[in-house]
Formats: sequence, C-alpha cells, structure tokens
Amino acid sequence: MTDYILTTDRLRLRHWKDSDIEPFAAMNMDKDVMRFFPKTLSYSETLDFIDRIKLHFEKHNFGLFVVEEKSTEEFIGFTGFSIPTFDSYFTPCVEIGWRFRKEFWKRGLATEAATACLNYGFDILNFDKIVSFTSILNVDSEEVMKRIGMHLQGYFDHPKIEKENPLCKHLLYEIKRPNS
Repeated sequence: MTDYILTTDRLRLRHWKDSDIEPFAAMNMDKDVMRFFPKTLSYSETLDFIDRIKLHFEKHNFGLFVVEEKSTEEFIGFTGFSIPTFDSYFTPCVEIGWRFRKEFWKRGLATEAATACLNYGFDILNFDKIVSFTSILNVDSEEVMKRIGMHLQGYFDHPKIEKENPLCKHLLYEIKRPNS
C-alpha cells in the first residue's frame, strides 16, 4: 500500500520508490523537458538526484514528491519543496518547483500539484514564505507561478550557470502565508 502525502482531483503525491527511477531518468534525458536547464541528466546523474531528494527529506522533513496520475498510478513528474544550495539575496529560503513528462504538459497538472503543495507548505509545514524561480525564457513555468498566486519579486543571475549562457538570467516569484 502506497502512502500518499497529498491527493487532488487528478493526482497523488508521494515519496519516491524504485519503480520511479526508469521514468524519471527518461524524463531527465528528454531535451524538451530539460531545455531550461544547463543540460540533460544521465542515468547516473538521475540516481544521484534521487539520493539528494531522499537526503533532503531526511534532513528537513519535506522535499520533492513524486506526482502520479490518480487514474493510472503512472509517474508523471515531481513537485514539492527544496532549499536552494547557492547564495543569493533571497537565500536561505524554501523553493517550490516542478518538472513533468512532456506528454502531461498543457493540462493544468503542474498548477494542480503546486497548489496542493503550497497549501501543505503553509498549513502543515508552517512556512511563512515560499519562492520559485526559473530562467526568464521559461514562460510556461512562470505562468504556473502566476496561476498559483505567486508574485514577481525580481531578477537574478543564477550563480551555478555561466553568465554567457542565455539560461543564466532568472526571475524570482514569491508567495507569503495567507493572513501574514
């Protein structure tokens, strides 16, 4: 029996299992999915990423959840929280992020999953503020940020991306706990 952390009308969010490795690795090797990241991830880099996600959960009691489609129990991506590992004017902070297989794009699933996570972050984890950021070129992700109620706070050069890279310039969105 899988323990679901969150459920929505169409989705279930849960912790990672071994059966997630293959579809996650395939997603991370997809050039379309990874076009706003510096590079695709190899199979071994995906395994390392899963290890970092699990360690993040152990250390902070929150992290990036697997998102699966309720009707099929199929892995479709992830959404959840992380603490960025770089220094900037807005760190330390809690970031909400998402990544979905491209066949699940344009269906409102990222918005649905992220909304459920935001509610969980404010109501259960008691976060006061949550940020999200992406390359200024990633219009679709920025639209999700707007749909979940986040507000543009500014721009920054991502310190882990070379300045000459068109992906370096990022935008920063933020949402605060309701009634705070």
